[in-house]
Amino acid sequence: MLGVSVSTLQRWDREGRLVAERTPAGRRRYKVSEIASFNPLGLDTAVLERPTIAYARVSSHDQKADLARQVKVLEMYCASHGWKYEVISDLGSGMNYRKKGLMRLLDMIVADKVGRLVIAHKDRLLRFGAELVFAVCEAKHVEVVIVNQGEDRSFEEELASDVLEIVTVFSARMYGARSHKNKKLIEDVEKALAENVGGGG
Repeated sequence: MLGVSVSTLQRWDREGRLVAERTPAGRRRYKVSEIASFNPLGLDTAVLERPTIAYARVSSHDQKADLARQVKVLEMYCASHGWKYEVISDLGSGMNYRKKGLMRLLDMIVADKVGRLVIAHKDRLLRFGAELVFAVCEAKHVEVVIVNQGEDRSFEEELASDVLEIVTVFSARMYGARSHKNKKLIEDVEKALAENVGGGG
């Protein structure tokens, strides 16, 4: 219900902030009414009533199945904690700062309409620059929850997709989108990425 770890509950118990009742076996028990009214950060009630936003993202259209799985994981995680939530999803590169869903999320955070941000992995938000968004969240009293702290299994494939996108954009600007040089460069980059990512080289 509070979205915190067992060690945090133990610390709050020791500090007298949220004292648990003990069973004969020594296990901690809490009254739902006490948890519902508990305000660990001393925040305004309006802050505590802000909804949770779960944000999901994949890089390309051929990863739509992965996006659906990611959304399902976030929904199950939020529901299991009893949070009132909404899912915002994006389909686009982690290096693209202008994605529709991301812009909507940032607008909501700045407008004090988000109480908690839940993401599956840190790089689901942005490939680079996620820390800046987290800093804005901290300033706006938005809790950030990263479900999986480990490395995303598709990190190499997604990074390769991002690199290809950068090369495609700059190559089109240099040579023209339909030029032979542009197509040759993109083909060479695609081949190199496929060999290194696919073959683990």
